[in-house]
Amino acid sequence: MKNSTVLEKKIEEWKAEFPLIEDLMSTREVFWVNPLYGNKQEESLHSITEKDIQDAEARLARFAPFIMKAFPETEQSNGIIESPLAFIPNMQQKLSELCGLNIPGKLCAKFDSHLPISGSIKARGGVYEVLYLAEAIATKHTNLSWTDDYSILKNDDFRNLFQEYTIVVGSTGNLGLSIGIMGAALGFRVVVHMSVEAKQWKKDMLRSKGVIVVEHTADYSQAVEAGRKEAEQDSKSYFIDDESSRHLFLGYAVAAKRLQQQLINLNIVVDEEHPLIVHLPCGVGGGPGGVTFGLKSIFKENVHCFFAEPTHSPAMLLGLMTGLHEKIAVQDFGIDNRTAADGLAVGRPSGLVGRILERDIAGVFTVQDEHLYLLLKMLADSENKFLEPSALAGFFGPMQLMATKSGRRFLKERNLLDKMPGATQITWATGGSMVPKTEMDKFYQQGV
Repeated sequence: MKNSTVLEKKIEEWKAEFPLIEDLMSTREVFWVNPLYGNKQEESLHSITEKDIQDAEARLARFAPFIMKAFPETEQSNGIIESPLAFIPNMQQKLSELCGLNIPGKLCAKFDSHLPISGSIKARGGVYEVLYLAEAIATKHTNLSWTDDYSILKNDDFRNLFQEYTIVVGSTGNLGLSIGIMGAALGFRVVVHMSVEAKQWKKDMLRSKGVIVVEHTADYSQAVEAGRKEAEQDSKSYFIDDESSRHLFLGYAVAAKRLQQQLINLNIVVDEEHPLIVHLPCGVGGGPGGVTFGLKSIFKENVHCFFAEPTHSPAMLLGLMTGLHEKIAVQDFGIDNRTAADGLAVGRPSGLVGRILERDIAGVFTVQDEHLYLLLKMLADSENKFLEPSALAGFFGPMQLMATKSGRRFLKERNLLDKMPGATQITWATGGSMVPKTEMDKFYQQGV
């Protein structure tokens, strides 16, 4: 690609301006620190506020009676969709041994892999947007009030109403699962456009719920575009846009308020002397972006969020580094966007997330597929937790933060190196509990 051009600039010119592009094109693992991180901005570039997060949390609480009735597995949590936060000391020891350096402080995992309903972080954003739509339709066409017991939404009258509407989404897998399962439970007609990376078992599960699955031989971006075009043909179709949805973003952001209480329950302090460092797998960016937005609104400068991407799909890194966000794609630089981390196989990042958080994301690191499988085996052996490959991307972060020059430079420049013994690091485990055992056994053997 030496003589090729991207946005009217030669590849060699791109490399001269952003030397890291050479490593990205060679699919080498990198740890990039955001030079804009923490810079103050006089004007907000978006309209999302802390009140919006509070409104989203209240909406999820209103729907809790319905969720508890429709999904009995949520009875123990009273219809609240939430995952455990747990210390993983055995995995921390294994990571220290693997990188040859002590990983100080506390290491926890946020097991969104074990969220009820769809077993991934997408159960936050995807479920929330479906509920937002259902409430908007029901309050417009019926006498439903916010003070009602929302378990009545399980009644045939509401189901018949929702059947008049279609929800359309493009997905690599997990977002489609969360939207399909919740949409079908309410009675919506749901169409999921699945990209080439989507696993067969996810397609089969959706079809078993009555969801229409459209299979594509192209990647995520083209599946999204196909879904968008389909929805435009019908006034009663609603397109959920993973690339720019405000509602998805808010659904993810609620996780931060829940996490705050979990940290308190575990006696974990977050302040200037006890920083919180969070490592989040990143596909198009909505999930980690929403979580980061929520965490920064609560913990301010005492939390630092890093995004993790496959070496073959460094979309968010490329968008943030160049400042071009969704206007640039990994394929522009000959990077193939093919990875075993199907949920992270995204070539073009969300412009919404990139622009909102371009000063709040601490950095981005990349990880090879081989390391994802190795980490998968390590976590299974040490903590008896089984995740899908994409969910292991964040577990690479604590090692890279300590073992790379750029990671240690970040800690020194932020006066964090001496505070690491009192720090807490969280690796966000984004999915895996619903993976069939035969598939999980294959993943584990890859790790072996």
